[in-house]
Amino acid sequence: MSKLDESLLTGLPPFSRLERGQIREILDQALPKRYDEGNEIFHEGHDAERFHLLLDGYIRVVKTTEGGEQIIALHISPGQLFGIAPALNRDTYPATAVAASESLALSWPVRMWPEFTAKYQGFATESYNTLGQRLGEMQTRITELATQAVEQRVAAALLRMVTQSGRKVEEGIEIAFPVTRRNISEMTGTTLHTVSRLLSAWEKDGIVHSTRKHIVVTDPHRLVVLSGVQG
Repeated sequence: MSKLDESLLTGLPPFSRLERGQIREILDQALPKRYDEGNEIFHEGHDAERFHLLLDGYIRVVKTTEGGEQIIALHISPGQLFGIAPALNRDTYPATAVAASESLALSWPVRMWPEFTAKYQGFATESYNTLGQRLGEMQTRITELATQAVEQRVAAALLRMVTQSGRKVEEGIEIAFPVTRRNISEMTGTTLHTVSRLLSAWEKDGIVHSTRKHIVVTDPHRLVVLSGVQG
C-alpha cells in the first residue's frame, strides 16, 4: 500500500500542533482500514487492542443497558478519535462501534497510547477534551431519557444529527449518513412504532421527509420548537 499523506492529519485537533516529521512518524505506525455500512469495528466489553481515528464516514456508538437493550449513545464524525479506552484507564471497550456509513479509519495498538500522550504536543489535551465532551453528551442523553417527552427526544435526536452531519439539499437539510427508524428508536429509548408514528405525522406537517434510510429536515425551526429548545 502507498504511504499515507501527511495532509490527512494536518489540522485535525489531536495532531494540529505537530511538525510534519512527527505526523509522518504517526502515519507510518497507523493501520488504515475501510468499513462497509453496518460493519462492527469493536465490541463492548472486548479487550481494547487498538485506538482509532475516523478519516471519512460516520461511526455509531452503541451501549447495552443492564436490561439488554441497545442504545445508540452518540455518533462520531470525521477527524475524531474513538475507541480510546486507555484514556478511561480501561482494558476493555466501554461501547460497541459500528460504521453508520462506509467509513475509513486509522488505528494504532493501545500499547502506543502512553507514547502518543507523552511525546506529541497537544495530543493528550485534545484527547481528554474529546473524552470530556463525549461524557457530557452521554449525560445529556441520560437526562433526556429521564425527563423529556418522547416527541421532544425524537426531535432533539434529529437536530443533533443535522447539526453534526447536515448537508444542504433542495428540500432542506439532509442527515449525511443512513439512519433508519429503528436507529432513532435506539437513540431515544422509545419504540419503533412511536418513531414511525411521529415521523409520519411530521412528514404530513412538512417538517421532515424520510425514506427507508434517509431523512431530510424540511422545516428546522419547527423541529427546534418540538425539541423544547425554545422553552
